Amino acid sequence: MKKYLLYLFAILMLPVPACAGQLQAEIPVAKADVLTVNKRPAPSERLFRSEAVEKQIRDIVRQLTNVRLAWMFVNCYPNTIDTTVHFMEDDGQGNPDTFVYTGDIPAMWLRDSGAQVFPYVRLAPQDNHLQRMLAGVVLRQLKCINIDPYANAFNKEPDPNGYWMSDMTDMKPELHERKWEIDSLCYVIRLAYEYWMVTGDTSIFGDSWLQAIQNILTTFRDQQHKDGSRGKYHFERHTNRQLDTMCNGGWGAPVKPVGLIASAFRPSDDATTFLFLIPSNFMAVTQLHHAAEILTKVNGRTDLATQCLSLAEEVQQALHKYAVYKHPKYGPIYAYEVDGFGNQLLMDDANVPSLLAMAYLGDVPADDPVYQNTRRFVWSEDNPYFFKGQAGEGIGGPHVGLDMPWPMSVMMRAFTSTDDTEIKACIKMLMDTDAGTGFMHESFHKDDATVFTRPWFAWQNTLFGELIIKLVNDGKLDLLNSL
Repeated sequence: MKKYLLYLFAILMLPVPACAGQLQAEIPVAKADVLTVNKRPAPSERLFRSEAVEKQIRDIVRQLTNVRLAWMFVNCYPNTIDTTVHFMEDDGQGNPDTFVYTGDIPAMWLRDSGAQVFPYVRLAPQDNHLQRMLAGVVLRQLKCINIDPYANAFNKEPDPNGYWMSDMTDMKPELHERKWEIDSLCYVIRLAYEYWMVTGDTSIFGDSWLQAIQNILTTFRDQQHKDGSRGKYHFERHTNRQLDTMCNGGWGAPVKPVGLIASAFRPSDDATTFLFLIPSNFMAVTQLHHAAEILTKVNGRTDLATQCLSLAEEVQQALHKYAVYKHPKYGPIYAYEVDGFGNQLLMDDANVPSLLAMAYLGDVPADDPVYQNTRRFVWSEDNPYFFKGQAGEGIGGPHVGLDMPWPMSVMMRAFTSTDDTEIKACIKMLMDTDAGTGFMHESFHKDDATVFTRPWFAWQNTLFGELIIKLVNDGKLDLLNSL
């Protein structure tokens, strides 16, 4: 606390740069300083600039009275476009192309990149340059799916000497990593759908889109493991970390075909215990419906749309039958993973999609009684990956290890809450566990937030900005200013 007060005093005492003169007429001097004295790269070093994003930052800062919260927002919200977006106006065929690093790893995860730029989509109608960049993200993602729908992360350029080329799976130079995760494909549809709904632009839904949808359907069906088939995907890695490889010769634990889709790995990039990962199957249902809507209204491909809806219905029925566990303390809750044989894993992982995040993603109604029971379970010590200590509390996961909650879980708790006291506690915890850096981290130690992982994790940073904007737009400004 003493360190923080000294830091805040230093910010407030700094002279206002000449370039901030125009801002002084709009906002108090202390907040004008926040717009210039922050952790963003120098303007000349930022990878991408959006006037709409800059305006959004000024609009939010103008309304926040807590200088430290404003400072953290300025650092975090633009972190994706400042540091990870590699945009090319023309790929040689007249299309934009955008490659998005995850942060401290120079590779593009389909999940991370879709989530990183998602908070900017609503600003696209105000900024054609931003809209063009976002279209480039979707087009690059579709290209990636058509290279390999089972891969989770891709290189900017083919690299035959890539770090994971020795993995025992069907690796290609274009791939950074080939871990099969349902949500990787879902995030691409989620971004494309949101982009279309906000902008009305249909230019991204050409042949590459149709090919990607066919690949998604084929992959999802393959991973239902019907008729006793193990599916086409296998994966092994030479490692002493058990969760980085798959058991049974790379095929994973057996499942009973019940209509659910198997996911070899979780959104954390850790191997599943039981392959039917429930949050990811819920996300698949939602995004198959979104794909069907686009295919019908934009492409006129009712044949593909019908296939999407049929698969979504099959997965939905299986979720109703196999996803719920009758907990003796919480009542009916959603399991995290199942295998179709009757085995269910009761836990939650911080990475999204998670059980906690299902309402944030729109995969279940926030007032669904089973979700509400599940929400209470996952944010309790009955969840083996819930950690609570002197510095803070939250859900973690085996990816980092014990006693390391993730800020992402705290954000998901706030996103899915209607309780002002709970929301306020979440924001305060996020502010108190940044270790004075002004950024979100992958995880922090429950008893000492100066012990953390990944100082540059763009998804979590931009997600924090998304949360603050949502709360302001939801009429929670007084709550934020009461901190």
